[in-house]
Amino acid sequence: MIAHAGLVALWSGGRWRGALIEGPSGAGKSSLALAALEAGFRLVADDRTLLWTSGGQLYGRAPDTLKGLIEARGVGVLPESPLGLARIDLVVACAAGPEAVERLPDPAKVDRLGAAIPLLGLWPFDPAALAKLRRAIVHLGGGD
Repeated sequence: MIAHAGLVALWSGGRWRGALIEGPSGAGKSSLALAALEAGFRLVADDRTLLWTSGGQLYGRAPDTLKGLIEARGVGVLPESPLGLARIDLVVACAAGPEAVERLPDPAKVDRLGAAIPLLGLWPFDPAALAKLRRAIVHLGGGD
């Protein structure tokens, strides 16, 4: 399956933990991914992510034609050293604005190809977005 989403990964707990960043065009997926790269995450895929399951876990990688590329709106398409694939431990749903993010949400999971993945609603342009993403991937998506 190909998802209209980006995928970044953070080294934590002895392995790469992936965050699948979903949202409509212009929602800030690539902006959040670029900021995550500056904060020590690694790029797996931008804009399109190939998804599959193995052993009940969800994985993703970039299509060959997009591997190692990330779009920076207003700058262009840039090369980036990618990871080949990552297990997806968290799905980030890009919110349209800060008011669309619940202050204290109940824990939620979404189904992707039969795998239940923790869900984080996040406004990508929140000044604390990266801190929230880092903590969520470690704490919400941290279980093995």
